Amino acid sequence: MNRKIEIKELKPYLYLLDESHESTGYLLIGDKKACVIDTMMGYNNLYETVRAITDKPLIVINTHGHPDHIYGNVYFDKAYINPAERKVAQRHIEDPNFIREYKKRKLKMPPFEYIHEGDIIDLGGRTLEVYELPGHTPGSILLLFPEGRILFTGDSINHHLWMQLPESLSLERFAQELERVMFLEEKADLILHGHARDFDDISLMRATLEAVKDIVAGNTVDDKPYQWFGGRDFQHSFEVDPNASFQQDDHVICYRADNIR
Repeated sequence: MNRKIEIKELKPYLYLLDESHESTGYLLIGDKKACVIDTMMGYNNLYETVRAITDKPLIVINTHGHPDHIYGNVYFDKAYINPAERKVAQRHIEDPNFIREYKKRKLKMPPFEYIHEGDIIDLGGRTLEVYELPGHTPGSILLLFPEGRILFTGDSINHHLWMQLPESLSLERFAQELERVMFLEEKADLILHGHARDFDDISLMRATLEAVKDIVAGNTVDDKPYQWFGGRDFQHSFEVDPNASFQQDDHVICYRADNIR
């Protein structure tokens, strides 16, 4: 498998980093600092990749603690994460296969520092605002780049949303949390999520909320079985604005029958 990082320049100051189509990270460059948003699986030396683009001081932020968003932290000195996500991240950091791999490569996992809703990361002329969105995981966060009207959503809002995980909140609770941050659709025009190839229209946020509400309301007669490595659950297809631009055509939420309320 070709596990190189594919670099896509979205703006002169914003890069999409696609590692073998397994996960996506981003590099946002300000006048004084640069921020790496999610570090992917760590197959490649992400520090060297980023340093080929910018020499500015770096900040690393993980949107949540799943392996395909934090394992590349091994190439950096520290990373920021929401404290509510520490338990999820730690479980994956302690995976024996991961430990064996990074020791073999003479690397180590750096310490986490904590980031909270309301924090603002100033990169110089460009900022990131932190918003918490528990759901996919307990400590997932969104990062708003207000100057560019872009919302980085990790896995919390995307076209194939996993809500069937043991650590996922109930869909009812997720709907409440998503309602709480829906004001962000007025502050952003575009979404970049953790498995994207390009921009999505911000209306994906509203479409996701309506789909979650549909499941909670019991509108699931057409839902299909969903097989994944953790078992067999369900997937709920949903529609998006036909007049908006999206980077893929299928949109589903995966969930457990016992995780609706």
